[in-house]
Amino acid sequence: MGRLTGKVALITGAGNGQGAAEAYLFAKEGAKVIATDIQFDNVSDVVAKINSEFPDSAIALKHDVASEEDWKKVAEEGVGKFGLITVLVNNAGILSMQPFLEVSYEVWKRAIDINAWSQFAGIKTVVPYMRQAGIGSIINIGSLASIIAAGGFNPYTASKGAVEAITRAAALELGPEQIRVNSVHPGGIDTQMTRDTFTTEEAKEAVANAVPLKRFGQPEDVAKLVVFLASDESSYITGTAQIIDGGIWVQ
Repeated sequence: MGRLTGKVALITGAGNGQGAAEAYLFAKEGAKVIATDIQFDNVSDVVAKINSEFPDSAIALKHDVASEEDWKKVAEEGVGKFGLITVLVNNAGILSMQPFLEVSYEVWKRAIDINAWSQFAGIKTVVPYMRQAGIGSIINIGSLASIIAAGGFNPYTASKGAVEAITRAAALELGPEQIRVNSVHPGGIDTQMTRDTFTTEEAKEAVANAVPLKRFGQPEDVAKLVVFLASDESSYITGTAQIIDGGIWVQ
């Protein structure tokens, strides 16, 4: 415990899955957490649990990550409560599955807005606070789907590919100011999104058996990696794409 003491973290999509696990573990490690989600009831429940164990460690805010105005509002409210933001976890995202020739502009734009533009807007919003603090760590959640072939996930893979590119460009530009930027690319993680995608036990078993470790990852597995990247333990790491997939990548 205490690996993130003194950090103020804004974590999007914190109402369930990986975001909820990240918010909890950040608070456990001593950070103050600005937990946001479009589903306010969900993120409020997450924050209530956090504060019951780690009093006054987190606040819950409703947040449409595709809205730059919403970014400004949640950042201002979070800074007013806890002080300058020094960690951003761009976790919020949606899955989009359509065959290539069936993708409409509306579907494409929604995936890009929520999965990629939101992260760009988040970086734009928090960097001024990190400059004032003199330090920062930004962790963008991507997907293994942008690194290996994933047919049928076309808008999703495109948006997650943008995440990796944004990360590298931001790391190069912001490095001289001691603001680090890394991306995390999970494979099959046991979240509601995954359960909604693989709806039968046979499908889940087939996916798990394709993993060298023979199981789905847990949200906490990803949260532990994100904590490391947010902490001073990773102070010389920037511009990387961290794969966490149980070994699929090496096959």
